[in-house]
Amino acid sequence: MISKANAEHYIWGEVCDGWRLVDRPELSVIHERVPPGAAELRHYHTQSRQFFFVLAGTATLELGGVRETLGPQQGLEVPPGVPHQLLNLSDADIEFLVISQPTTRGDRVLADE
Repeated sequence: MISKANAEHYIWGEVCDGWRLVDRPELSVIHERVPPGAAELRHYHTQSRQFFFVLAGTATLELGGVRETLGPQQGLEVPPGVPHQLLNLSDADIEFLVISQPTTRGDRVLADE
């Protein structure tokens, strides 16, 4: 059984948390927490297809130049090759799952602004 309590934990962007729930070459499932005002760098994946699913809070996901607002129990798929960026423009933490197939390890390319 896996949970945030026993999963591998890491910090990204100096203030954001990630917990690796599934970490296999063919599939990655990560539970992430992003505090208000934090964001990931705009990037894309050459191979990985991702699905972001919000558990708590309100996330903004910029996908190919279009911003979508996702609330709890809402998700959005990101195909390979599409630049994207997750932002927390709200005043509360957001928690979400990001599911990647295959894993994004070694498959992240920073996108031009």
